[in-house]
Amino acid sequence: MVPPRSLALRLVITGVAFLAAALASITVSLWVTWQLEGGAAAVNEAGRLRMMTYRMALEAREGRRELLPAHAAAFEATLGLLRDGDPSRPLFVPGSDETRDELARVREHWTSFFAEVSAPRSTIDPAVLVRSIDKLVGAIEHRLAYWTAALRTFQLAMVALAVVGAMLLLYTSHVLVLEPLRRVGAAIASLRQGDLKARVQAPSTSEFRDLAEGFNAMAGRLECQYAELEHAVRSKTADLQAQQQRLAALYEVSALIARAETLDEMARGFVGQVRLAARADAIALRWSDAGNQRYLLLAQQGLPPSFAAEEQCLQAGKCHCGQAAQPAGSRVIPIRSDDHTQGHCRKAGFSTLLTVPISLHHQILGEVDLFYRTSTLPSESDRSLIELLASHLAGGMEGLRAAAADKEAAVSTERSMIAQELHDSIAQSLAFLKIQVQLLRNALARGETDTVARTVGEIEAGVLESYGDVRELLIHFRTRADTEDIEPALRTTLRKFQLQTGTSADIDVIGHGVALPNDVQIQVLHIVQEALSNVRKHGHATAVKLRVVQAPAWTFEVIDNGAGFDTASSRDDNHVGLRIMAERAARIGARLSVKSGRGSGTTVALSLPSPQQPVHDVDQEADHVPADSPAGR
Repeated sequence: MVPPRSLALRLVITGVAFLAAALASITVSLWVTWQLEGGAAAVNEAGRLRMMTYRMALEAREGRRELLPAHAAAFEATLGLLRDGDPSRPLFVPGSDETRDELARVREHWTSFFAEVSAPRSTIDPAVLVRSIDKLVGAIEHRLAYWTAALRTFQLAMVALAVVGAMLLLYTSHVLVLEPLRRVGAAIASLRQGDLKARVQAPSTSEFRDLAEGFNAMAGRLECQYAELEHAVRSKTADLQAQQQRLAALYEVSALIARAETLDEMARGFVGQVRLAARADAIALRWSDAGNQRYLLLAQQGLPPSFAAEEQCLQAGKCHCGQAAQPAGSRVIPIRSDDHTQGHCRKAGFSTLLTVPISLHHQILGEVDLFYRTSTLPSESDRSLIELLASHLAGGMEGLRAAAADKEAAVSTERSMIAQELHDSIAQSLAFLKIQVQLLRNALARGETDTVARTVGEIEAGVLESYGDVRELLIHFRTRADTEDIEPALRTTLRKFQLQTGTSADIDVIGHGVALPNDVQIQVLHIVQEALSNVRKHGHATAVKLRVVQAPAWTFEVIDNGAGFDTASSRDDNHVGLRIMAERAARIGARLSVKSGRGSGTTVALSLPSPQQPVHDVDQEADHVPADSPAGR
């Protein structure tokens, strides 16, 4: 059997044939065109011979025979050019007997004519030579007409050949390419519609034969595997549904743990979700003490009331529930009638027990007990799901405990801050008032009227100052920082200060920076409020300006035009405001500085570290922060 020729070989043969025909036609066309161009140039040169003949005849009649040699040389050169031709122009006389004979006659007549022109005669007739030249031109034009007709005929033949070749190419393409492709396409369409018996008839070309054989093999394989496909799809669908149920259970439990606010709410929701996910008949959630000696029943579902009452608190090791030393993973325990440690489970009608430890950081915190009334062996995926849910529960309960501890710590911290505020402000004033009351008793006992009046005035001033401190503390505690921007809280503080004192207060915010954390904002607000309190108590200022620079690092400056003070020599142990501000600045790693002079106002500056710098302790140099200055003040 002769193997079929390949499609590529057939296309190459067809292409080479068309290329050869095209090259041949181009070659013939160029050759004929070359002949026509050379003949046309020869006609022009013959025309020049006619012109030179008339010129020499005219010059001979007029007696200018000294010019004849030059014209004769030009005539001879033109005749030689017509005889030999010039391929570079191109120029040549068409090769025929007629043109060669006429060219020879022109040379003979030229010889006779030149002899007549050279002789001293009065009558010169160029007509013979001119007629000979005209016959030569006519012979050349006749030959050119022949080539022109041949070229036109050849071009028409090439057009016909191109049409026939195009039709032949289309037919060949249809037979060799389009028809095999149509068969393959029809078979693919049948296969797409479910006809697995569709096959392709092998074409004559090797490429499409390979394609047809490959398609037929594929269709046969699909037909063989189709019977197994439906079963595989059902199996995969069941697996996907199981995975979806596990993911849904995990999502529900995670959402429950995230939104639960109490331990009881979390435990009750957890047992309901896990019992549904594990398809258990009953469930118990037990929480263990630190030594894993007792297990407390936090929540349950499906247990008989007597069962739940008897196992409200289990001693570790008395039954399979609540083991003192839990293994790393879950356990499946069959309930046997001869096992006395399983009396409660056997009386309740359960046949299988699945225990899952609840652990966090390798510490057992409790366990989840799942009860089944039939002999059941949970799959590995179900057991791993319950273990994962138990670990989420442990994390959620630990989160509740941590949140409660954080709240307690926050309350304790706030109480400490309030106590510090009271101790550093009102308590100092009350101690001062206590001393003044004792002085007042002594003055009354001695009957010193002037001392009594002066002491009463000091007591009144102390009471007013304490009252102002209390109001200021209330204002401070009611001012809250914004989680995104501290500017609104600063404006509120300045507005309250202006309403309280009648002093003009402005704020100037420069640049744009990253928002401060909420705890840092609180400390900054308290420092600014303490600085404004010092202005109210000691500054006697008429205008206050708060300047805030956000970039590259946050800077807060409280500038007043008050009396000022000497930071090097002033001492006032009764005012501790500056120490409070310094302590607050130290908490956030900031730097506090005070610049003042008598009669030149005071500037309190708080500089926070830039985001690229580590937090460091506040710089409390003596010339910047005089802890014993009146800026206790």
